[in-house]
Amino acid sequence: MPVKKKVTKKRTVKKAAPKKRTVAKKATAKKKTVKKKVAKKTTTRKTTKKATARKTTARKTTARKTTRTAATRKKAAPRKKAAPKKKAKRKPNPAFMRPMTLSEALGAVVGTKPIPRTEVTKKLWIYIKKNGLQDAVNRRMINADDKLKRVFGGKKKVSMFEMTKLVSKHME
Repeated sequence: MPVKKKVTKKRTVKKAAPKKRTVAKKATAKKKTVKKKVAKKTTTRKTTKKATARKTTARKTTARKTTRTAATRKKAAPRKKAAPKKKAKRKPNPAFMRPMTLSEALGAVVGTKPIPRTEVTKKLWIYIKKNGLQDAVNRRMINADDKLKRVFGGKKKVSMFEMTKLVSKHME
């Protein structure tokens, strides 16, 4: 990209017709003209190609810096999230809360009264922990005693997940 040279023109200053002045005024007038001449000399200097190239690169870098900072300033602050709405308490499914009649084998462990499925599971866990039937090494496994063997279909070891499946067969 070619670099454009800035051409400066010499300005010619028209002088007014000489007037009669006092000595003090002439001294101040000379000082002013000297300052003007010095100013003209600085503006009429021609710059070299290297100097103009330096100036243009300096301009480009400053322009880049300003655009980067402007871009970062334009980013909007992240919006604050709205406070979560308070949910109403979860209502239990009425099917789980319906009292179920239990078989004789399950009634021996939990009780003979009709109770909901959730209560059956709670009472089963109370019985398991009370008698220490949970396996010490693999806590997911349950070691069945004589009462629980009848509920589990004759199995000695049953996993927690399989237990719920086998217990559901004893409820109507």
